[in-house]
This record gives sequence, structure tokens and C-alpha cells, in this order.
Amino acid sequence: MEMRTLGGSGIKVSAIGLGLMSMSGIYGNANDEESIRVIHYALDKGINFLDSSDMYGWGHNEELLGKALKGRRDGVIVATKFGQTKGADGKQGVDGSPAYVLRACEASLKRLGIDVIDVYYQHRVDPNVPIEETVGAMKRLVEAGKVRALALSEAAPGTIRRAHKIHPICAVQNEYSLLYRKEGEETLAATRELGISLVAYAPLGRSMLTGSVKGKADLPEGDRRLAHPRFQGEALDKNVKIVKRIEEIAVEKKCTPSQLVLAWLLAQGKDVVPIPGTKRKQRVDENLGALDVKLSAADVKRISEIAPVGAGAGLRYPPEGLKRVYL
Repeated sequence: MEMRTLGGSGIKVSAIGLGLMSMSGIYGNANDEESIRVIHYALDKGINFLDSSDMYGWGHNEELLGKALKGRRDGVIVATKFGQTKGADGKQGVDGSPAYVLRACEASLKRLGIDVIDVYYQHRVDPNVPIEETVGAMKRLVEAGKVRALALSEAAPGTIRRAHKIHPICAVQNEYSLLYRKEGEETLAATRELGISLVAYAPLGRSMLTGSVKGKADLPEGDRRLAHPRFQGEALDKNVKIVKRIEEIAVEKKCTPSQLVLAWLLAQGKDVVPIPGTKRKQRVDENLGALDVKLSAADVKRISEIAPVGAGAGLRYPPEGLKRVYL
């Protein structure tokens, strides 16, 4: 397995990680026993970077990962996140207050059944709490031995710089794919300047780039993607046309569209680590196959030109969700 180091932390992760969000009913139903088998399968294949959050299934995902880690903890890099909240009325919010940081970490450790979290992310920046205060509390978790390294998710470059002054940030997670490049590449410019890794979530465009979505009928009922602008109306039609061009190059390179776009991401630099999510073993194999796809500089340029910055149609999130990203 090709390994990549997260920033200056010394933590080595597989060049392709595994996002666990879909194992908690986000994209249709999931089966816990099968999900655990998929996690074990990924570990057996050399993937050691597992990405969870306390808001995936509101605790369910961490509990699931905790079960999967029993007897398998050694060598696994456990990443989880805090900061998104849900009130009794079901309304979502963000909390980056120091007191909440400490409570959230204790709760995550308990659900995961582990003594230390390898990579701890602030999932969403709290606009009402200075990032210095939030990261200051996260720093105390490192000092207490409960967390090995700190990270941010959907933080804008200015926020990243301020956070990094309080305590080294090893990674910033942002949506970054061939389809949605703008914020990812702006983030990459900042993280590269600071010696921080970029962890690319939704590297397959929430499945859009796999070629499996041609219309709304391809998404199961209850699937959260149905609320995403990129999967609606004209935006969906435009994105499908982009994917058709990707499929043509994939045929040339004798790989799948998923493998091609993951190889494109990997080619952006050793400081980029994609974490495609799946709940199926065959997708784990397919994603890992991207490591065998060799792209020349000319290939990377040609693929980039298919979907230049801003080409992805439709907002990255529904309007309400957009209020909490890239702050």
C-alpha cells in the first residue's frame, strides 16, 4: 500500500482512505453487520485510514466503528469529527465552544471504545466562537493524551492559518473532486504553504463521477442526495454530460471512471489523500485500483480540462447546508 504522511504529524495513512458516512443511512439503508465486514475487508486490503464523525447517524457511525475495531485497533488511524449538533426540535447547529469540545471528545471516545483518537477534526467552524478558542481546547486534548493530531473540516484559508498558529494542524478536509474544484484548490494552496495535508472527501462527487447516476431514478428513496442541487434538473443533466467525457478517457486508460478521477486526485500531490466512502466490498477493490492507474502530466491536463474550476453544476450543498461550510 502506498502511504502518505499527514502534515507534520508523522502519522502515515494509506494513500486512499475509507469514508464511513454511508454506513449510517445517509445514502439509503445500510446493514451494520455488512458494514463491519466491509471495514474489515478494507483493513485487510491495506487501507488504514478510517473516517467517521459523531454526527453520522448521530453517534451510530462511531459505535459501528467501535465494534469493527475490537481486536483490530493496532495500526488503524481513526479519524472522527465534532462540532455539528442537533437540538431536541431536530434543528441542526454548530458548537465550537471549549466546554463542548471536551464533552464531544469524551463522548466519541466512549462510543469508539478506544483510549485515543488519532486525528480529531472540527467538523464545521463555529462562526460565533473564535477559532483560536476552539483549537485551544483541542490542543488541551492532545496534551491530555486523548488525541494525537488536530484537523479541520470545511475551514477557509484564513481560518486555517489562524488555527495553525495555536497548534499544528495536520490535515484539512474539504470536498475536492474533478467536479467540484474551486474551494478544494483554494484550500490546497493554503495547506501546501503551511505543510498541511488535504483530505479530499466526496472525491467521487457523491457518486456522480462514477457514471452510475444518469437521473434521479438512480438514487434510492430517502437518499440525502435527492436534496442536493447537483442532482436536480438542468444541473444534473450538465454534470452527466461531463461524466460522459470522463468515461471516454476511462475506456482509453482501461479503468473505470471512479478509478480515473481518483488517480487524477492522487496525481495532484503526495499531500492529497482522498477518502471515498462506500458500504460495498467491490467498491473498495475498485477504488484501490486507482493506485494502479498511471497518468502522465499530459493525461492530468487533459482530464482537468474536461471539468475546469467551476464546471460542476449546482451548489455543493442545499442552501441551508452551505451556511456552515468553508468558513
